[in-house]
Amino acid sequence: MSTPDIKMADEQTTERMNIVIAGHVDHGKSTIIGRLLADTGSLPKGKLEHIRQTCRRNSKPFEYAFLLDALKDEQSQGITIDSARVFFSTSARDYIIIDAPGHIDFLRNMVTGASRAEAALVVIDAVEGVQENSRRHGYMLSMLGIRQIVVLVSKMDLVEYSKDTFDRIMAEYTRFLAEIGITCDFVPVSGKAGDNIAVGSERLGWYTGRTVLQALDAFEKEPQPVDKPFRMPVQDVYKFTRAGDKRRIVAGTIESGRIAAGDEVVFYPSGKTSTIKSIEGFNQPPQTSAQAGQPCAFTLDRQIYVTRGEIAARQKQTKPRVTSRIRASLFWMGAKPMIKDKTYLIKVGTAKQPVELDEVKRVINASDLSSTEAKNCIEYHDVAECILSVHRAVAFDCADEIAATGRFVIVDDYEICGGGIITEALTDTQLWMRDYVMTRNYKWQTSTISREDRAERYNQKPTLVLVTGRKDVGKKTIAKAVEARLFADGKIVYFMGIGNILYGVDADIKVAGTAENRDEHLRRLAEVANIMLDAGTILVVTAIALTQSDLDIISAAVDTDSIEVVWVGPNLTDVNYDLLVSEGWDLNDTVEEVKMMLQDKGIIFKP
Repeated sequence: MSTPDIKMADEQTTERMNIVIAGHVDHGKSTIIGRLLADTGSLPKGKLEHIRQTCRRNSKPFEYAFLLDALKDEQSQGITIDSARVFFSTSARDYIIIDAPGHIDFLRNMVTGASRAEAALVVIDAVEGVQENSRRHGYMLSMLGIRQIVVLVSKMDLVEYSKDTFDRIMAEYTRFLAEIGITCDFVPVSGKAGDNIAVGSERLGWYTGRTVLQALDAFEKEPQPVDKPFRMPVQDVYKFTRAGDKRRIVAGTIESGRIAAGDEVVFYPSGKTSTIKSIEGFNQPPQTSAQAGQPCAFTLDRQIYVTRGEIAARQKQTKPRVTSRIRASLFWMGAKPMIKDKTYLIKVGTAKQPVELDEVKRVINASDLSSTEAKNCIEYHDVAECILSVHRAVAFDCADEIAATGRFVIVDDYEICGGGIITEALTDTQLWMRDYVMTRNYKWQTSTISREDRAERYNQKPTLVLVTGRKDVGKKTIAKAVEARLFADGKIVYFMGIGNILYGVDADIKVAGTAENRDEHLRRLAEVANIMLDAGTILVVTAIALTQSDLDIISAAVDTDSIEVVWVGPNLTDVNYDLLVSEGWDLNDTVEEVKMMLQDKGIIFKP
């Protein structure tokens, strides 16, 4: 076999490919990675011999896996390496290999797109053969849409380079992969001896296929999805104030499509629209366009209030899905099962929202593909087809449409415990409300004075304070006292009872003595609140016994970040409140509690 060309340090390539390497513990991943670094000349000068000498001094057998540990803190010596990524090059392209030392790291890298892996190497020990983790890794690769896979049967030196052993492993794993729709090549290797890593081996004379490096170079570069609809999850919004610079720059990474100055964009789930005025870059010449794969920042000709977590799309292109109920394929790796009636966090793109497991449709064992139709929870290593209920609607695409905006992770107690892909957007109860809101936002005439300008002038963040609870618990007394205290402190604040809406704005639909048209009452309340918040006001509203469903309707019209809920009385509610005022409250103490909550949330200044 021919030896592949290795790129010298001063040569340049224009192409980069990201590859994930996965495998059961101790199946030889680190040895193979270390050998790739050595055989491609990617190590600092003298580093290999230094490690060999260290091993000799300590009477310890040299292993190529030691190179990874030795180089972790040596980026200044000409190599970039950390616990997750390894960089090296051939004449064909530059490579980033994402090392996945465990399931959690594997899923974090893959589902969150930490390096957008385009292909994969799966390592299987020739001695131990196909393990459960080997099958699980294959299933996750399939679930995440990676189709370019090469399986490395490692440690062939320990089975005396047996063709029968290689053929047996290949046949077993091929049967498994076929059931999940994957075909791939197999390469017998010995990382320790260097067989079939960069060059062929006479000891594997029966094998006529590619070496590992040749297999890597044979992978096809995945084109950026520039021809798909434009999607850019909003990472942040930056505002400049120096020297009269009033730009507000929306920043993120373009996941698909392309954008140019003059394009009309819509932000989801809010539905707010504007037109791109300019595309910005740090220490770069002016740009007029940007496309998938590029970090991007742009200004808008009409200032609108958008936040991290929204997805920017182009008007007149296919819209992202927006809902609070999703069907998903989820891989669970938490030590505790995922259960119903518990709140987790879901991260989709840059959005992060509370989420609950609503229903488990089917559970698949990723190691043997057996399935269970009915379960009440999702256990360790389960792959579940399930329904998730998000507390507030999020924007996304189904994974088979745009993969990057169809992936998610689930966080429990600050740890990523699961993740997967969204397969379907399901109708939720707020759909009718969002339709109203999107129409309103599209037609909305903005003032030349932005919400941020008002917040700066008034020294407060516009907020809806909802004071709710059972009948006759003192909601109005508390709300009016809060208004009086904030007004005395110089705040722009207004109290409004629900009756102000029912017998004013809602007079045409109010039916005495009934709860008829309740949803429409709430919608109109939310629209009035939205106007008051746009004017920069802190609005204090009282309403009897709001439910979480009621709050979801209000939240569809008013940004969740701008709503604070105070529940008064016995804790008999499903509302996710921000402050609980128990029975027997003292008015002065309660007002102080509300004020402290507003200070802690950054709504008013905290001295």
